[in-house]
Amino acid sequence: MGYVTVSAKVPKRLKELLDRYNIKPGSIIRRALEEEVKRRMLEELEELSRELSRELSHIPDEEVVRMIREDREGR
Repeated sequence: MGYVTVSAKVPKRLKELLDRYNIKPGSIIRRALEEEVKRRMLEELEELSRELSRELSHIPDEEVVRMIREDREGR
C-alpha cells in the first residue's frame, strides 16, 4: 500500500499540548479521516437507496414475486 503526506495547520497552543502529552497526531488524523470518508460513503449509499426505491416503487408486488420465482427456477 502506498502512502501520501497530508498536512494541516493547527494552532501553536495545540501543537505545544500534543508535544507535552507526547501525542503523535498521525494515527489520530488517519482515523478521523477514515471515519469521515465512511460517513460520507454511507450518506451516498443512503441517497442511492432512496432513489432506487422511488424508481422501483411503481413495480407491482406480484411482478416482483414473478421475477423472483423465474430467477429461482432458472438456477
